[in-house]
Amino acid sequence: MRGQPQRAEGAGDLHGLPAPAEMSFEQALARLEEIVARIETGDAGLEESLRLFEEGVALARFCRAQLDRAEARVRVLLEGPDGELLERDFMTADTGAGEPRDDSEDEDL
Repeated sequence: MRGQPQRAEGAGDLHGLPAPAEMSFEQALARLEEIVARIETGDAGLEESLRLFEEGVALARFCRAQLDRAEARVRVLLEGPDGELLERDFMTADTGAGEPRDDSEDEDL
């Protein structure tokens, strides 16, 4: 578009913010909250709303990936008495106390 700076692939947004890969999880989440608030006001025009939406999707994917990596680091798999792998929370596995995690309990949440 004429008169508007072009965004380079992998660069931050036009407001000088870093690209998601250059941000911490906390920075990305804070920026995502700013984007949601801005879109919810309804003050942004169509083009700005679309740009914000695209940035928000990228930030949401980045945050989800960060959370998935963190969860994988915390999860510890232990072998049960019959040889199957049982998933336990990190703290439970570390101390040896508690019962194996039962994900079926989470279905009621």
